[in-house]
Amino acid sequence: MTPETIEYIKQWLYKANEDLTVVDRLTTPEIIANASACFHCQQAVEKSLKAFLICHSVEIKKTHNIEFLLSECSDIDPDFADIDPKELSEFGVDVRYPGDMYMPSVEEVLEYKSLAIGIKQLVEMKIEKELSDRS
Repeated sequence: MTPETIEYIKQWLYKANEDLTVVDRLTTPEIIANASACFHCQQAVEKSLKAFLICHSVEIKKTHNIEFLLSECSDIDPDFADIDPKELSEFGVDVRYPGDMYMPSVEEVLEYKSLAIGIKQLVEMKIEKELSDRS
């Protein structure tokens, strides 16, 4: 893996961590902007999964579909196969605009936050292992 690719992966993870920082700000000490918090959870998961795919030389598609990205990741590593993203993909686009907007409950926000943190940690662990195995 080239140094440029490693740097590119780090940039994806940095952006995922930025999204989780926003989620932290929107959920501490009380939850505000429920839909926005879930949007940033979706974004963190999307960016984390894409970083994993890049690490494994998979050309990433322009998609917000978490189920699709998890499927691509599980083709590489079975640890991704049993992750239930619930309705996280819906927050990638739908909540950004008025109309048929779903407002997640406090419980859902916290569930998606936990899911996003768990996926990010899994991805970081897998990427770290992959990079150490290659060196």
